[in-house]
Amino acid sequence: MSFRFTKMHGLGNDYVYVDLSCERIDDPSAVARAVSNRHTGIGSDGLILIAPPDSAEADVRMIMYNADGSRSQMCGNGVRCVAKYAYDHGLARRTPMRVATDRGVLTLELTRDVADRVQSVRVDMGEPILRASEIPVAATGDRVIDLPVAIHEREFRTTCVSMGNPHAVMYCDDVAAVPLYDWGPQVEHHPLFPQRVNAHWVQVISPTYVRMVTWERGTGPTQACGTGASAVCVAGVLTGRTARAITARLPGGELQLEWCERSNHVFKTGPAVEVFSGEWRD
Repeated sequence: MSFRFTKMHGLGNDYVYVDLSCERIDDPSAVARAVSNRHTGIGSDGLILIAPPDSAEADVRMIMYNADGSRSQMCGNGVRCVAKYAYDHGLARRTPMRVATDRGVLTLELTRDVADRVQSVRVDMGEPILRASEIPVAATGDRVIDLPVAIHEREFRTTCVSMGNPHAVMYCDDVAAVPLYDWGPQVEHHPLFPQRVNAHWVQVISPTYVRMVTWERGTGPTQACGTGASAVCVAGVLTGRTARAITARLPGGELQLEWCERSNHVFKTGPAVEVFSGEWRD
């Protein structure tokens, strides 16, 4: 099997993208595991397929697989790159653009350079899901806000949010001191989360600026997580730690977030970068 691919990233959160309008992938789960390997593959946090829309509501469709081959509902950095690819490669030449995901159809506003190529994208991430049973979290009560969760004899106050995929947000004094390879897997596979979870540790610098690190479900540490940064924005408001509009500093760079009080939607703005294209031959 061979196919053409494009490597893209949003703040270092990198994926292999395949355009299904001209390529075919028979076993995307196996392909995701193969191409994501950073020693024997292309190297990425997963595989994202760009497909023709299955309804008139969208311009293109995003199908996402994590590095371990598991299917994921959404990727905030990945959807920005999907929009850039679709616009720059002529699949959909309009802004706002509508991208179908497993979370639903999202609206994206594109900012272009003088050469008419997309540089950054503002994504309407939709309404956060806060009901515990819908995230899902195996906890009593309607919402999970500052719930004590024990990991390695440490107790983390955990706030849970879904942005189409589940997130656990925990606060700490210094994100640089977080042992992600130790704590991350334990939170991801904690019995509290029946579908596993994306784990984030957050350091509040000011009410409008935070630093965060991420252990991504099915992938591990990533340079950035767009849905995770959106969840951090929501968690900050729910716990009274931050304002509705913040800048989140991730290892790969900064994202701008806003949880709009009027619409209840979260908006996320960040860059999208095309790195290179090639052909995969199995």
